[in-house]
Amino acid sequence: MPKYSIVVPLHNEQDNVTDLYDQLKAVMEASGESFEIVFVDDGSTDHTFPMLREIAAVDSRVAVVKLRRNFGQTAGLAAGFDHARGEYIIAMDGDLQHDPNDIPLFLEKIAAGYEIVSGWRKTRVDNFWLRRIPSRVANWMMAKISGVDIHDFGTTFKAYRRDILEQVPLYGELHRFIPALASWHGATICEVPIRNVNRERGVSHYGITRTFRVFFDLLTIRFLLRYLSRPLHFFGGFGMMSIFTGSGIVVWLGVEKFLRHVPVMASHGPLMMAALGLLLGGLNLLAIGLLGEMQVRHYHEPSRRAPYSVDRVLRSQNEEHTVSE
Repeated sequence: MPKYSIVVPLHNEQDNVTDLYDQLKAVMEASGESFEIVFVDDGSTDHTFPMLREIAAVDSRVAVVKLRRNFGQTAGLAAGFDHARGEYIIAMDGDLQHDPNDIPLFLEKIAAGYEIVSGWRKTRVDNFWLRRIPSRVANWMMAKISGVDIHDFGTTFKAYRRDILEQVPLYGELHRFIPALASWHGATICEVPIRNVNRERGVSHYGITRTFRVFFDLLTIRFLLRYLSRPLHFFGGFGMMSIFTGSGIVVWLGVEKFLRHVPVMASHGPLMMAALGLLLGGLNLLAIGLLGEMQVRHYHEPSRRAPYSVDRVLRSQNEEHTVSE
């Protein structure tokens, strides 16, 4: 088995595939460590997969996972992680904005005993207002929410010890938050500065909408880190506050009606409706919390539904597996 697996998800990157493979091979051969390269074709519609198939045919250290359609970056990484065989896994983008020559920096930190090594785009070259400022804000919020003191959660360029990844389920767009989720399991984490270069060929798949989605993911991470195994504490807390507030209003309205003989419906109709809404809303939140508690055990079960569907896997010359799912 190889010591290192380089996992690279690709979507319509025919202009970069050959150069990326050549650079990865040169860097890893120079390191003297055993390795494999796992390319994941995430539903490309250009010549990405035929080019990957040709590479896998001549290099047994290359595995190609072809997905049936474009499932997104997180699912592409999950497919690569599931098919990687290395003790340590290095993930990176396939557009050559991640420089393969930075990989030795990750290997040094792994050799020092760290379980997750995260890349840090210390000097960024992308748009200041649309990318750098929103990214800085999101990274600051993520560090505060998770308690993981790193500067760049957004980059895919990271190295992981295999058993840490096996404890972190990937779906949606959670790949950028693996260090935060892994910190819950006590993983040791550090970061290394990496080069950030402009894309020279191909079309970028990132836009401003991706930045907005990150902020919604922050709410998800906050909940996962604090209430994943006890959702009733979250929903139940708000539910009980709502019920107590509604009950207090009902008691006060009862005093007004039966002791002071005030026509409640005429004088406090809106307040009475608000009390009813608070009571019903509180009961609903309690029910959601209880349902969440019942779902927690499914999270802890070892079997997980993969967020992707594999068409075929290529591992060496004349070896092709077709997968039906």
